[in-house]
Amino acid sequence: MLRQVIKIDSGLCNGCGLCAQACHEGAIEMRDGKAVLTRDDYCDGLGNCLPACPTGAITFETREAAPFDAEAVKARMEAARAHDAQGQEAPPQDGFRAMPSHLGSWPVQIRLVNPQAAFLRGASLLIAADCAAYAHGDFHRRFMQGRVALIGCPKLDDVDYSDKLAAILRDNDIRDVTLVRMEVPCCGGLEYALKQAIRKSGRDVPLAAVTLSVRGEILSQ
Repeated sequence: MLRQVIKIDSGLCNGCGLCAQACHEGAIEMRDGKAVLTRDDYCDGLGNCLPACPTGAITFETREAAPFDAEAVKARMEAARAHDAQGQEAPPQDGFRAMPSHLGSWPVQIRLVNPQAAFLRGASLLIAADCAAYAHGDFHRRFMQGRVALIGCPKLDDVDYSDKLAAILRDNDIRDVTLVRMEVPCCGGLEYALKQAIRKSGRDVPLAAVTLSVRGEILSQ
């Protein structure tokens, strides 16, 4: 049938994931750092996602598309809620549980990221110690969802991250930053570099800091 659905310009998409969060029907997913319309029959054509997009990558188009299937959307969302409640997906037949990835951009290492990368524009940032995801079993769902993840370890990289982080904060209208660090002393360097970067950027960027124990427990936030 001929009807109105959304259209996503991958060239304008910065991978922030805000449209996927705004879509009440779960019609949008993040794949390889870009937002995609998963199925026509999941899109109701009302456009809750449009005002959430900071780059104007989403517009309406009228074309041949499957009719909106409210029952299919309901089943999808019930499955998603069950997943969120359990913190994991149902095990497939091979017995292994497949956890969804919330990685929406690449690269992730602070030292490799170009401060002018499109996926940084208007993003919420996650700055994390590179061992944090190994310590906290629910790291993707708990911390990465809806954020651009950048990781590093000042002890291993032996670099000052503050200048690059300052450029990222200054040039990309970053909305907020979440820091996830370990309780170990070397992670203090990551927190210090981030605070220096905020100061150097001249922007008052909201910062939330989370400290994990070596066993992955949240000690402070």
